[in-house]
Amino acid sequence: MVLEMKVPSPGESITEVEIAEWLVQDGDYVEKDQAIAEVDSDKATLELPAEESGIITLKAEEGDAVAVGEVVCLIDTSAEKPEGDDAAEEKPVKKEEPKTVESKETSPQKKEVEETKTYASGTPSPAAKKILDEKGIAPASVSGSGRDGRITKEDAVKAVPSMGTPTGGNRGESRSKLSMLRRKVAERLVSAKNETAMLTTFNEVDMSPIFELRKEYKETFKEKHGVSLGFMSFFTKAVVRALELYPAVNSMIDGKEMISYDFCDISIAVSGPKGLMVPVIRNAENLSFRGVEAEVKRLAIRAREGEITVDEMTGGTFTITNGGVFGSMLSTPIINPPQSAILGMHNIVERPIVKDSLIAIAPIMYVALSYDHRIIDGKESVGFLVAVKEALESPEELLMDGDVKKALEL
Repeated sequence: MVLEMKVPSPGESITEVEIAEWLVQDGDYVEKDQAIAEVDSDKATLELPAEESGIITLKAEEGDAVAVGEVVCLIDTSAEKPEGDDAAEEKPVKKEEPKTVESKETSPQKKEVEETKTYASGTPSPAAKKILDEKGIAPASVSGSGRDGRITKEDAVKAVPSMGTPTGGNRGESRSKLSMLRRKVAERLVSAKNETAMLTTFNEVDMSPIFELRKEYKETFKEKHGVSLGFMSFFTKAVVRALELYPAVNSMIDGKEMISYDFCDISIAVSGPKGLMVPVIRNAENLSFRGVEAEVKRLAIRAREGEITVDEMTGGTFTITNGGVFGSMLSTPIINPPQSAILGMHNIVERPIVKDSLIAIAPIMYVALSYDHRIIDGKESVGFLVAVKEALESPEELLMDGDVKKALEL
């Protein structure tokens, strides 16, 4: 029996996928549930498992765009698994003995050709000679790459000293097709820039209070909960608080209407093997510090190992991206459509600031909020970012209700 394997639907909105890589070859025997291909959708890279065991016949090439439901390969389930070749004896390869050619007396014509070759060695071609003469370069100083050492035009061009960019270095290039995921990311980013009235506002955060809390409680927190007390839980909690204060930031445009949400699904930008992925922390408003850190860790691992699903990356209402892990001091993050705002975190650097009328050194992070000015006014955007700043600079009071141990479940 020959089984037709069709492309399954990775999600409701996906109509086609791209064959990123075949993990087997045409004619191979495959086992049931064995991964036979990696396919790219516009949201994620997924593995395609064999539905049955048998001999596989491929019906699509790597790089082909295949519609959902289309046949990509055939599996002959009646074929038996071939035995290994280990018992098979290798046949010795018979080496041909080199033939001896009897030398003959060199003919006058051959002697003339050999003399011409000797004469041509180190001699420039007419085109090369013209270039060398114009530049005053002696042929003896040029190494010829032509037949029998003859100086070619290219040799002469390379020998001419450049008054501009130095020559002779590697100037190769390569060309590769963008994956469907990368192309979709590119389309969405360009769409966000072209179709929204995007604006960015900035602020700075003194991270000293969070540093002190982490220094005191991070070991106990990790021992009890099995996850680290990082910065993402503080930022997520601060964002949830600010979204409750400024609900317009937790909204998006749908045609002539504005949809506002009474829940906070926070998308977090994660760098995966195939590019940027944005998994979603569902109902972050209901999560504790431990819950946020556990979910961030789970989603990050799944994204980096290529196991993230389309559903896990769909439906966020607000995005947090952390360019600081790569050393970014400041940036203007691009909105993740159809959302209306995104918060950019950056690296933490000790900088001089004024505290109580005195100059002090403190760990400072610059933060940026990019937002769609069509539905979020300047007052709301600036107020939102100030609310985030206030919560991060007074976490015990504004994020932990004055009880650190209870908030951290210690």
